[in-house]
Amino acid sequence: MGKLRAEHLYKVFGRRPDEAVAQLEGGADREELRASGTTAAVIDASFAVEAGQIFVVMGLSGSGKSTLLRMLNGLLEPTAGRVLFDDDDLTALTPKGLREVRSRKISMVFQHFALFPHRSVLENAAYGLEVQGVPREERIRRATEALELVGLAGWEKSWPDELSGGMQQRVGLARALATDADMLLMDESFSALDPLIRRDMQDQLLQLQKRLKKTIVFITHDLNEAMRLGDRIAVMRDGRIVQIGTAEDILVTPANDYVASFTQDVDRSRVLTAGAIMAEPSEALGTTTDDGTTLRTEQDVLAAAPATVTESTPIMELFQPCSRSGVAVAVTDDDGALTGVVTRARLLAVLGEPDPGPDGAEPPAGETPDASETTKKVITGA
Repeated sequence: MGKLRAEHLYKVFGRRPDEAVAQLEGGADREELRASGTTAAVIDASFAVEAGQIFVVMGLSGSGKSTLLRMLNGLLEPTAGRVLFDDDDLTALTPKGLREVRSRKISMVFQHFALFPHRSVLENAAYGLEVQGVPREERIRRATEALELVGLAGWEKSWPDELSGGMQQRVGLARALATDADMLLMDESFSALDPLIRRDMQDQLLQLQKRLKKTIVFITHDLNEAMRLGDRIAVMRDGRIVQIGTAEDILVTPANDYVASFTQDVDRSRVLTAGAIMAEPSEALGTTTDDGTTLRTEQDVLAAAPATVTESTPIMELFQPCSRSGVAVAVTDDDGALTGVVTRARLLAVLGEPDPGPDGAEPPAGETPDASETTKKVITGA
C-alpha cells in the first residue's frame, strides 16, 4: 500500500480561479494571469509515485513545489484535478475524512523542525499518536522505537532546545515514523541544516528507507540532494512540471535548457552508472589490444577488458580501469553476459558539462509557504 497519483492538478490564488484554469487550459501563461491579479501556483501537474519509492520534487523558490506538496494531503484544496492515494480520491473526502488521512496515513516532516518546546523529546515523538487516541503505554513504546530508529535512543527525556538542529530534525522524523503512516511528505526537511549534518540526515533517510520502504515525496531546491535521494525526480518551473525521470534521465537527457542548467554543478561520477552510459558491445569489436590481438567476438571483449562491472556500478569506479587500457570496460548482467561496454572516450564525453542555453535563466524568486503556519494542523490532522 502507499501508491500515490496526481491527475492534472491546478492551484490558482485570486479572483475567479475556475476561469483562470480554463484560460490556462486554453494556452494562457502564468504572466498573463498575474497581470490581472491572479497567481497560478501549480499548473496541470500529473505524476505517479509507486509504493516504497522516494519521489523528489525540485525547483527554485516560487516554482510551486511546496504548494503542490500541500495539495497531496489536503492542506490546500486543488482548484482543479485529483489526488488519489491507494485509489481513494482525497480531493473528494469530507474534512473529517481528510483529518483521518493526515492523522493515520500521511505524515509530514517540516523544514523548521516544528517541535513543541514545552514537551520532551519523547513527548514530541509521541504527539501524533496522542492525537490519534493511542493508549499511553503503546504510544510511549512506539515513540521510543521511532527515536531509536533515528539514532536518538537515550535522549527521550531531553528538551528540544538541548538538541542540535540535526537532532531536532530527527525528532520530527521520529514523530512521523511513530504514526506508522504509509506515506511521508518532506518539505525542504534538511535545507535548514549545516552541510555536514544535512549529509548525515540524507544518509539516515536512505538507511531508514531500505528498512521501512515508505512512500516518500521529498521537496528540495538542491539538485545534488534530489539526485542522491530520489528514485524519480520531478523538476518544476513556474508552476509546471517540466521533466520527470530518474537522476540519470535528467543528467543525460535533460528536457530543455532550463533543466540542463541545473546539472552543471552535479558530480556526475557519483550519480551516473555504467548502465546509463554504456554503448552496445559491438562498439568494442575491432579494437586492437596492447599485444596486437584484435577483438572479434563478445567473448574476446570479456577476456580483454581491464575490468568487468555491472550496470549499477557508479562511473567513478570506471576511471582507473579506463585510464590504464585502451580496451573498453565490460558491463555484464547478473548472469555474467555482456550487455554493453564503456570506452575511455565515452566516459570523458559524458563527464563534460553542458552549456546553459538561452532558456537557462533562473525564474524570479518567489515566496515559499511557511511550514510553521500549518505545523499543528498536519500533526493533529486538523
